[in-house]
Amino acid sequence: MRVLTRIELERTEHERLSPDAAFADASLGRLRPEPEDDLRTCFQCDRDRILHSKSFRRLAHKTQVFLAPEGDHYRTRLIHTLEVGQVARSIARPLGLNEDLTEAIALGHDLGHTPFGHVGERALSHAIALYRGLDPDAPASRRMFSHNEQSARIVERLERDGRGLNLTREVVDGIRSHTGTLRACTLEGRVVALADRIAYVCHDIDDAERAGLLREGDLPAGPRDLLGSSSSERIETMVHDVVSSSAEKGDIVMSAPVHDAMMSMRSFLFENLYSHGDAKWEEPKAYAMLVDLFSYFVSHLDEVPEEYLIQDDASEIQVADFVSGMTDRYAVGLYEELKIPQSWKRR
Repeated sequence: MRVLTRIELERTEHERLSPDAAFADASLGRLRPEPEDDLRTCFQCDRDRILHSKSFRRLAHKTQVFLAPEGDHYRTRLIHTLEVGQVARSIARPLGLNEDLTEAIALGHDLGHTPFGHVGERALSHAIALYRGLDPDAPASRRMFSHNEQSARIVERLERDGRGLNLTREVVDGIRSHTGTLRACTLEGRVVALADRIAYVCHDIDDAERAGLLREGDLPAGPRDLLGSSSSERIETMVHDVVSSSAEKGDIVMSAPVHDAMMSMRSFLFENLYSHGDAKWEEPKAYAMLVDLFSYFVSHLDEVPEEYLIQDDASEIQVADFVSGMTDRYAVGLYEELKIPQSWKRR
């Protein structure tokens, strides 16, 4: 049986991918140079490092939208991550982009997410601002902690006992740039940013319907007519639109009508699911819990695991690293241990 070496794989990329793709043998490299693998390209190595990291495994027990949902089929942060990877590869493949780079960015894009979804992000921003003596409601204070920057920090510094995963610059850039105003330097990174939005808009609707919080008929009629009447139809519509529009424009884009329809769906979710409603009534408790955990550990650094203290950072950053890395159930268990008398706990 013939073995394909890394060099042959790199050569094959030039034969089958678009000239606009990111090529493994033209990578900007790693922060710390290291020997190349004999069988895998640098982007394939990055994908595998992320997949086997502790942070990736913890995503299985982190909230996507619903806090501690009853039922086996609601999405966790891990399932969302895998779905983003699937959507992103479905876009990258017909455009002739590098699927290995695309997948690596997709698998790593949410490693820095807090427990309890975006409420945890807001809670840590609040806690850090208070610790620094700032107004926690000021716009700048609300951005003290961002999951995309934390995801990059994890792969650059925190994993592997402070050595980081030493990923290629293209992967780290795509992870950092998957949300917000930053724009990835590669087309593959831009694919993941758009795939992330497609995935959460479609699949959060799916989970809300499963929970009985929304019905298909509740969705705005115009966007629904354009995008489709099920999650699979909407994903197919948007993926096909991104592929055709990107091929025409030479960049990763949606057509204006489909983009507007997606954003209308997103606005509908913010108004009816993300910001309030039955899916969110437990969020104030989760918010207060994480603020309390941060406040406790920033005053008891000796109780923070050593792996979070090896970096030469301010104490509030070390504690934010620790708290943000917790799974939902670990945060709850630790809070009970610290705050609730043993005799009051449920038997």
